[in-house]
Amino acid sequence: MNRIVRDIAIGVLVVAVLAAVPHLIPSKAFQDFVIRCSSMALFATSLNLLVGYTGLSSFGHGLFFGLGTYSFALLMQKTGISLPVAFIATLLITTVTAIAVGAICIRLRLIYFAFVTLAMQMLMHSVIISWVGLTGGDQGLQGGIPRRVVAGIDLGNQYNLYIFAAVVLVIGLLMMRHIVNTSFGTSLRMIRDNETRAAFLGIVVWRVKLTVFVLSAVFASVGGIVMSLFVSGAYPELINWPISGDAIFAIVMGGVGSFLGPTVGTMILLLLNDVVTRQTEYYGLALGIIILAFALGLRRGLLDFITERLGGRPAGGIS
Repeated sequence: MNRIVRDIAIGVLVVAVLAAVPHLIPSKAFQDFVIRCSSMALFATSLNLLVGYTGLSSFGHGLFFGLGTYSFALLMQKTGISLPVAFIATLLITTVTAIAVGAICIRLRLIYFAFVTLAMQMLMHSVIISWVGLTGGDQGLQGGIPRRVVAGIDLGNQYNLYIFAAVVLVIGLLMMRHIVNTSFGTSLRMIRDNETRAAFLGIVVWRVKLTVFVLSAVFASVGGIVMSLFVSGAYPELINWPISGDAIFAIVMGGVGSFLGPTVGTMILLLLNDVVTRQTEYYGLALGIIILAFALGLRRGLLDFITERLGGRPAGGIS
């Protein structure tokens, strides 16, 4: 209980600080950065539930990020429902999809799991591109997000969306933090370390894997909803396979062994994107060199490296 209270207090403090920053430093670019970071950090951290805690390397987790983006945007544009109802409906759509996809994927191991998840994402991307009448094809869903007023708060206002994104990020991280600190989280780590032993001890491995697969998909979808509000629609790039690569890069650079590693990695990745793209058109080459520096120099993510240096848990452990 003390840990939960401490985490909530830290989350409230973070939101309070972020709410105050625009009044001290009125920068629209900073607000944009926080919104994008909130979306991608939720996505990357949800992926780390699979990669870092369960040992399931998914190459197609962007399927659920993009599904959240498109489902939410379509519900808002094509129906008359309110934003909160569309939010919940999007999570339900993601849950059903994740159960169907997860039922196929979780029985596969290692590289087969990774590539089947990627195949599922590529299939969904093809559907999005082909179904022009519904999704807009390669032009995406344009026309904006209507009915953005929630409880008298207009999310069409950048500052309001900025606060909303920060609150959603903090709540999402707190919920995932709680999940990994429960007995369920212990089961995940046991499966990651030795699946056979976990089954011998009475853990129903397929059920735990399917549950964490669905949970990670739902949190990724929440990140997609935040992105949909930010871009006022949905675009094929948000469900294409490189978006999964961005989440993997964020985990690699931030650290797979620390809970906040993916969030730190997301900030690094977005900063690199903003800085490097202004300096050179060879963004992919520059990013590749930097990732190699992390892999060959630190040999772990930044937060894992710092934690180990400060005498925390050894690299590879989850904190």
